[in-house]
Amino acid sequence: MRKLLCIGTMLALLAGCASTPTEAPKARVEERTPAVAAPAPRTAAPAPAPVLAAPKATVNPLKDPNSILSKRSVFFDFDKYNIKDEFKSLMEAHGRYLAGHRDAKMLIQGNCDERGSREYNIALGQKRSDAMKKMLTLLGAQESQIESVSLGEEKPRCTDKTEECWAQNRRGDILYNGEY
Repeated sequence: MRKLLCIGTMLALLAGCASTPTEAPKARVEERTPAVAAPAPRTAAPAPAPVLAAPKATVNPLKDPNSILSKRSVFFDFDKYNIKDEFKSLMEAHGRYLAGHRDAKMLIQGNCDERGSREYNIALGQKRSDAMKKMLTLLGAQESQIESVSLGEEKPRCTDKTEECWAQNRRGDILYNGEY
């Protein structure tokens, strides 16, 4: 008898929890076609026209000087290819952008100062661009979106023989499709 009572109670509870889905009310569609020519005369008072907001001008975040994505260079210490902490937020922003825009392509150019042999600078520039690519893929970008190359010492920003100038040349530059 107890078993039957327990089973009956359980069935009653389960039946009480069951619900039937109700159809959600349909969204109202508002007509937004601009008026053309003179409207036909009406007998009733016309309804006020809906106020439309002006379309927002979308600014490309890659070109917006106020966006971190407009910053495209990561600078390295002498004879190093590890990404410094000060550039990690820049790399995170570009990684998020690539992860959210799967059709975007990027070219990373590794650069060096003039010190060192040509072969050494080509290898160091490649290590710098590869380090940037690896970080971007760890942040969600697809490896197929990024190409990394080395320019060695062939594309200096500054040609003076000073530490300040050499520091400008030890960098990785980011270019998006259409910019290279």
